[in-house]
Amino acid sequence: MSHANMKNVLLILASVLLVVSCKSLGEAEANKPLSIDTDKPKTTAPASKPNAEGTIPSGTGVEKEKPEAGKANVQGKVFFNEQPAEGIEVKLCEKFTRFGSGCGGETFVAKTDREGEYLIKGATPRTYEGLVAKVFNTQMYVFATSGYVQSAKYDIEEGKTYFAPDTHLFKSDLKLVSPKAGAKINAADIEVKWDEYPDAAYYKLSVHADSKTGAETDLDYVNKRIDGSSYVLDKPLKAGSYTARVDAFNASDIKLSQSATDIKFTVAN
Repeated sequence: MSHANMKNVLLILASVLLVVSCKSLGEAEANKPLSIDTDKPKTTAPASKPNAEGTIPSGTGVEKEKPEAGKANVQGKVFFNEQPAEGIEVKLCEKFTRFGSGCGGETFVAKTDREGEYLIKGATPRTYEGLVAKVFNTQMYVFATSGYVQSAKYDIEEGKTYFAPDTHLFKSDLKLVSPKAGAKINAADIEVKWDEYPDAAYYKLSVHADSKTGAETDLDYVNKRIDGSSYVLDKPLKAGSYTARVDAFNASDIKLSQSATDIKFTVAN
């Protein structure tokens, strides 16, 4: 082989090696794990259930404002049907009595903005018995907890911002059509009927007995899931007085509304 031909062969081999090398590097780069920017601020969902001490721990988040010296701040969000609820009054209460005067002791108040967010500033560090959001223009308040916790305590620490659990409001405007309040009905084939509620995916029916009247609660009719807007009890009720309530939930299992809690009726002998 001539010197010129040998030179051409070497050039061809070098070109092939270069192509293979570039291809391997490309495949390696394509299979490389995506980098994650760990410097970006992160938040986690706030805790929503009381711990062993009966208090709800703070979640984490980005402070809107640093607390002033010797004080603490509280941040949170309020929703209705998973949408931000604007203009909602939120109270941080030193004392709270569900069946009495409600909020008591030293109290701090704020209102939610367009994003449903609130900031309570300058709170005295201590354990509070109530962090509650007013249900629109009613006299009802909902605790800053997820799920069905009826009350909770909150440890507010000096120099820190407490990140409260999201508060999901629900209304009391679901209309129970049957039985009517004060109605006297037969024990068998009792139909509980209500108006469909906007955005409700399902309902929960509860029928509770007033045991003083001889009535008995059937657990099959407590928090019974119903996919329609009526239900016929498949067992007769014992004679006495009962209270019926229906709760509406959306597809995310968030409570939207409940019927009035004083819908009472009587089952005849």
